[in-house]
Amino acid sequence: MIKTMKSLLAKSLLAAAIALPAAVAHADAGNGIVTVKSKYSVSETVKRIKRDVAKKGITFFGVIDQAKLGNAAGNDVRPSRLVMFGNPALGTTFITANPTAGLDWPVRVLVYQDADGAVYAAYTDFDWIAKRHGIMNRAKEFGMATEVIQSVTSTVK
Repeated sequence: MIKTMKSLLAKSLLAAAIALPAAVAHADAGNGIVTVKSKYSVSETVKRIKRDVAKKGITFFGVIDQAKLGNAAGNDVRPSRLVMFGNPALGTTFITANPTAGLDWPVRVLVYQDADGAVYAAYTDFDWIAKRHGIMNRAKEFGMATEVIQSVTSTVK
């Protein structure tokens, strides 16, 4: 199982390394949010993320359609979906370093449409998560997680 996960992770890292030069993302150092502009609709962006997560063998936890919930509650909410996934072998290493890291795991990518109709995928920067929880002894794991999320979100550009 661990060998298979390592093999999948190695393949994911290779894909990320290939995709990174084409990847354009904006990280706001003040709040740790990384945004990636998608060239697809919210629905198609979510489909592409889900497909890539499945291809990488990462556990998919679900999607929350925030707009559907908000609109049903009487609010005018633009398209917004929260996609949740993660690799338990990797993600829980953060929790073993500091239990409060569970607030940031599983990985969440917010796919939303802004007022101008542009679609974005946003996620929390893993270096920021490490600092937030004071985790200094998992640099390799945070680096791997960063490469995977960059690879996953590169599928929507």
